[in-house]
Amino acid sequence: MALIEIDNLSVTFLSKGHRVLAVKDVSLAVEARESFGLVGESGSGKSTILRAICGLAPVSGGAIRIDGQPLDRGAGKGFARRVQMVFQDPYASLHPRHTIDRTLSEPLAIHGIGDTDARVMRALDDVGLPRSFRFRFPHQLSGGQRQRVAIARALMLEPEILLLDEPTSALDASVQAETLNLLNRLRAERGLTFLMVSHDLAVIDHMCDRILVMQHGQAVEELTRDQLAGAQMKTDYARSLFAASADRMLAG
Repeated sequence: MALIEIDNLSVTFLSKGHRVLAVKDVSLAVEARESFGLVGESGSGKSTILRAICGLAPVSGGAIRIDGQPLDRGAGKGFARRVQMVFQDPYASLHPRHTIDRTLSEPLAIHGIGDTDARVMRALDDVGLPRSFRFRFPHQLSGGQRQRVAIARALMLEPEILLLDEPTSALDASVQAETLNLLNRLRAERGLTFLMVSHDLAVIDHMCDRILVMQHGQAVEELTRDQLAGAQMKTDYARSLFAASADRMLAG
């Protein structure tokens, strides 16, 4: 049994009085300790799937299960102990008036977990940030450092699953590589399961064991890492994504 199971998921929004089907009948399964990627252009529905898992998007059909258990739409503390999300923009995801110490301590306080000082120090060590950063504010950190704080915050409750929504797209290329390597190391050390969204096949290729290509809210094609590396796509859309990604790499 897969750790994450999504069966025929549909997500429908109301926009200006009209129903918008953002995700249509998407199914996928992610095994424990696997890294699974969702790739596609903007508006393909990939980030909406992550938000649906967290209860942040209106599910209109289908089912989501974690370790065989259907998700409660009002995902509470038990869900937060198992599943955490890292958002795209490190500038927006951290409270500007909270120190790094408060940002990392808050999940522990909410869940009644003690040993706060030691856990915060260990979290900074784990993501490669100096302990002296503990009482700094987000504006005193670079973009890459802020994203490391966001990753540390997601790991404070020792979850099994990380949902990663374009976690490096707002970062410079060199910092992007550092952050991806950090995520890979943490996954190996902690036995984490990743469900990761990106528009960039090069990022997905670096991070993921399997990939689901999405277009207009629908699943187009599933690929293994080996199939992606060998350009063994069956659909024109997946091939066009691959070509665009290769062109960006050459241009860089």
